[in-house]
Amino acid sequence: MSAYVISEVDVRDAASFGAYRAIAAKTIAHYGGRYLVRGGGANLIEGGPPPKTIIVVEFPTMQRLREWYASPEYAEALKVRQTALDRRLIFVEGVPLA
Repeated sequence: MSAYVISEVDVRDAASFGAYRAIAAKTIAHYGGRYLVRGGGANLIEGGPPPKTIIVVEFPTMQRLREWYASPEYAEALKVRQTALDRRLIFVEGVPLA
């Protein structure tokens, strides 16, 4: 069953964010993930507060997602993330295919 990483991002430093994004993208692909949403326009329809930059990544399984997040490859991106951005990070399981 697919699993998803949902990030709500507030960029702190554009140069560091570019470095983080490049490292993260390579590691995501390496662990079988793919971007579904990567910072496109977001419109608030109900509730609040207004959305920040939204990123959604799909992985084949929750196990694979967790392997990616705990990987030494992604640890390099996490070092850069500290100065690049603030974020909320949510792991969500998908629904079984019928």
